[in-house]
Amino acid sequence: MGLLRRHPAFRNLWFGQTISVFGDQITLIALPLVAVLTLDAGPFAVGVLTAAGWTPHLVLSVGVGEWIDRRPSKRRTLVGADVLRAAVLATIPIAYAFDALTLAHLIVVALAVGSLTVVFDLAYSTFLPLLVPREDVVEAQGRMSVSRSASYIGGPALGGVLVQVLTAPVALAADALSFLGSALFVSRARVEEPVPEPAEGTLRSRLGVGLRFVFGHPLLRAGVLCTTTINFFNLAFNAIVVLFMSEELGLSPGVIGIVFSAGAVGALVGAVVAPMIGKRIGLGPTVVLGAVLFPAPLIAFPLAAGPEWLVVVTLIVAEALASFGVMLYDVNLNSINLLATPWHLRGRQSGAMRLPNYGVRPIGALVGGFLAGTIGVRPTLLVGAIGALGGVLWLLRSPLPRTIQVPEPDSGSSPDRSSASSAAA
Repeated sequence: MGLLRRHPAFRNLWFGQTISVFGDQITLIALPLVAVLTLDAGPFAVGVLTAAGWTPHLVLSVGVGEWIDRRPSKRRTLVGADVLRAAVLATIPIAYAFDALTLAHLIVVALAVGSLTVVFDLAYSTFLPLLVPREDVVEAQGRMSVSRSASYIGGPALGGVLVQVLTAPVALAADALSFLGSALFVSRARVEEPVPEPAEGTLRSRLGVGLRFVFGHPLLRAGVLCTTTINFFNLAFNAIVVLFMSEELGLSPGVIGIVFSAGAVGALVGAVVAPMIGKRIGLGPTVVLGAVLFPAPLIAFPLAAGPEWLVVVTLIVAEALASFGVMLYDVNLNSINLLATPWHLRGRQSGAMRLPNYGVRPIGALVGGFLAGTIGVRPTLLVGAIGALGGVLWLLRSPLPRTIQVPEPDSGSSPDRSSASSAAA
């Protein structure tokens, strides 16, 4: 609890994010179930819906990153994005109550929430370093990941229960409330924010700064290529995995929620130990380890067969191991990205990385839905898991496996708190 006591502004941000990520897990299971159970959507329609949520990352990330770097208050930007996401999600249970809910409505909501999430996440990446010194960055990232992992345990189970008791559209109201709770706490995370640098050059040249920085940096380039590969194949997998468990395996919404929740115990353990492993063996080697441990266990999903209890146990174990691996990967790679980037470029750097990282997700989701309808759901899941495992090849050809710490970037005078130390962990 030392980090939370030392930095009250970070504590408020952490509280807000903890509330929000629990609501996100409800939506993760409830939104596709609205399409499947309420609107009788098929595999391709579910793929389109999933793709809609990720399309804004492809279209908006670079431009929003440049806009965020020029915003005078990242905190107010975060609060506004939370409030608007709550309002947009609330339209689904309202439309359902009036028997006016359609697949088109769900797709529009997914697009709107995805767009606001781009704004929130890029503002967050520039706001967090203002709240903790450089030597606490990895621990702060770990703390956020612990909350996210805890939400993986409780959120899907709660979502499954809410879907069964209240119906899927009404369950989404819980996520809307979570965004309001997040906005309340983030609004209290007050800290002096540096004055943004004035915009120089043309808009086109400013948009290209982040891309040139990311792909010119050997560590960031390897990380973004690996993550892009994983995300593409993982979204092909994720776009149909709920449909697979519901339709082909015959699992109820409650059991699906339990599978995700029980499996997410691994993510909680991974988030707790990720900073310690990164400190012991180095940030880069831990990222490589996570890039293998994350996708490999997912191969068990399409191979699951036999009595229901055996299938459920298989999925739980696979989800636990995969979630453990993804936390090793995310906590340490996110820390490398932040520590290697000058403060005034963080919005553009985050936007540049999201362009491929998140931009391939709607493509992967569409490919997953298309392949599921063409070659079958199980073969598509197998393609997704094996393809994601190939992402580690980008890391092995880079300096990242030998990177123990990240030196402070040469950015002149950095007014944020992460300039306090050049230590990477």
